[in-house]
Amino acid sequence: MIRALRGRARPGVRPYRAHIGAEPGLSARVLHDQAAARSYIHRREPLFTDVNLAATNAGSRRLYAAVAGCAVVVYLGALWNGFAVDDVPIILLNPLVAHASGIWRAFAAPYWPPDLGGHMYRPLVIAGFALDRLLGSTAWFHAVNLVWHAAASVAVAALARRWTDWMGALVAGLLFAVHPVHVEAVANVVGRAELMAALFTLVAVYAALVHDSVAWSAAALALGLLSKENAAVAPALIVWGWLLGLARPERRRVAWFVASWVIVGGAYAVARAAVRHPFAEYESIAPMFVGEPGLTVRLTAVSAFTDVLRLLIFPRTLRVDYSPDERTAVTTPLDWRFVGGLLCALAWVGALVVAWRRGRKLEAFGLGWTAIALLPVANLLYPAGFYLAERTLYLPSAGFVLAAAAWLARLRRDQLRPVAAALVLLGGVRSALRVPWWRDDAHVTRSILRDSPRSYVGHKRMIGLFLDRRQPALALDAARLAARLDQRDAGVYVTGSVAAFAAGDARAADTLLAGLERLCHGGCLGYYRSEAAVARAHGYPEAADSLLARLRRLTRP
Repeated sequence: MIRALRGRARPGVRPYRAHIGAEPGLSARVLHDQAAARSYIHRREPLFTDVNLAATNAGSRRLYAAVAGCAVVVYLGALWNGFAVDDVPIILLNPLVAHASGIWRAFAAPYWPPDLGGHMYRPLVIAGFALDRLLGSTAWFHAVNLVWHAAASVAVAALARRWTDWMGALVAGLLFAVHPVHVEAVANVVGRAELMAALFTLVAVYAALVHDSVAWSAAALALGLLSKENAAVAPALIVWGWLLGLARPERRRVAWFVASWVIVGGAYAVARAAVRHPFAEYESIAPMFVGEPGLTVRLTAVSAFTDVLRLLIFPRTLRVDYSPDERTAVTTPLDWRFVGGLLCALAWVGALVVAWRRGRKLEAFGLGWTAIALLPVANLLYPAGFYLAERTLYLPSAGFVLAAAAWLARLRRDQLRPVAAALVLLGGVRSALRVPWWRDDAHVTRSILRDSPRSYVGHKRMIGLFLDRRQPALALDAARLAARLDQRDAGVYVTGSVAAFAAGDARAADTLLAGLERLCHGGCLGYYRSEAAVARAHGYPEAADSLLARLRRLTRP
């Protein structure tokens, strides 16, 4: 019978040879259909026809509108916030932001004003602040932040949509939109650097992995680097996607991508070095790492993984500050904090390996994304200016929500809806309640004293608040307390000296300024100039004159 079937066609079915002979073009269509089927399996997306394409596009628009709307609604309270913490020196007291010319002069100037060390190079952010200053009030600054956050949330949903279904993309976008660890980046105006760098990094990855576009990916990388340095992880994220098989470009195409990265990265490095050259002697390092050996910095960095994992998975407790003695340096691998951080890191790596081996590409991609994006701010490669800052988890958290959405998408639809709704509701409420704590310096200071009672930074910030209230004696007491808790923060000494001069205690001022000069090793000129300007602006001209007189003595040959 088998022989008969081979030699004779069944009714209504032509033999295989007849297909080839009668319709020579059919084999090409068969191959096309097979390729489409493989693409369908790989992408887990429906094959579109002309009939349902419009409906699909409308569904995507509704998806992205829902994500953007959620991102904005949760942070509406930020529109009533003012300027706080780093907003003051970078926006209010920055001459570049005060004038329209700052829109283009920002590309030849450091991010931090020269008198404060000239740290970093983020011209696109400063140019945006200068433009905002022309267009609107404080609320406008915050409204622009909301737009950047909404755009980043939509980009996360779009990236997830490529490798999961409509519901998975919605979950990823909503989780990113409401994640409480983002409050510092969104509700504080200078957090815009995180928002912009994250958005451009997401676009660079999307352009490379989804559209195989060298030009668009390189352009997004350049804009990201001009927003914040951590956008430099974009090439590593793209390579990670290639390794997982999310995209498989030809070797020649890979070479073009690498060439574009070299060109963009090289141009950025040259521009940054030229702008930062006059300030090369200044370094930004966390006070807890001042004078500590490299091993201590790395051990402490590993211990921080406990906080990172907690903030990503269960961000109930949020802190503005993680300085000593709220967190202290780890000096031995036998410290339980190092062991806890190491276990968290190993658990993360284990989850990544399991996802990779089981073919869960989006989960593996998200987990790897988090690790790669965290590396530049983790104090492992070099000491950063902080032990941990919640705003720096904005870009790493994009990978976390991609992995979480992929994991949740395996639930049945009747299970997924209530679980996702509960997570989005809890995250949104927690974020909305946290936003008012960034209203102004007073609210931020109260938050530090409440959430980080062992940190010296709360008392340091009280110096400025007491000076604003015309209570220099109390400000001096706060400076002395902050200096006893930590002796490695120059800001405590220079601001405390203003309080001492205003209180008429010249001896205390001399003692505090001696502490300042011990820390900055002759590089104190910027501290004196900037603090004198702030003191004069806040109604302490005599203290400002005393600081400048001290400065003249230091610079006298």
